[in-house]
Amino acid sequence: GEDDGPKEEKNFGLSGLLAKETRMWQGIELKFTEPPEARMPTLRWRLYEFKGDEQTATLHLHRCSCYIFGRDRSLNKFPGFVPTDHPSCSKQHAVIQYRLKEEDDGIGGIKTSVRPYVMDLQSTNGVQLNGERIEDMRYYELKEKDLLRFGNSSREYVLLHEGSLKSGTDTP
Repeated sequence: GEDDGPKEEKNFGLSGLLAKETRMWQGIELKFTEPPEARMPTLRWRLYEFKGDEQTATLHLHRCSCYIFGRDRSLNKFPGFVPTDHPSCSKQHAVIQYRLKEEDDGIGGIKTSVRPYVMDLQSTNGVQLNGERIEDMRYYELKEKDLLRFGNSSREYVLLHEGSLKSGTDTP
């Protein structure tokens, strides 16, 4: 019949499903989405992993626009997944994201560069950048020779790029 109770009103509000869909990777929900200014890096950045005084690994961070650090082994096939197996690290602990940065060139124009940024993905035990814990879900620009630590792990990561070793000087 015509009168089968009240008709349901149309709801055009945000369900969050579209946002969730954009954060999915092979059935796994990622804790972040790449921003519109995400870019592939133009320099060959590297992260040198140290445990104490011993260098344990060199991570080449120039093949993807973002790198996820964490314990979630289901992300093993994610192109930019870096496993951090320490128990104090969260499943998706942090991300290093390359972003296009625009700066005033001092003569009325704009110069652009692609820079690495780190963001804590609301991890339990945090991310330390040069010994200071950073805020959750906020991008921090990384500079050459920056030191990163994830959770309470004793492993430290030093960021350099291929020009770092040749130049011998700090680049701004």
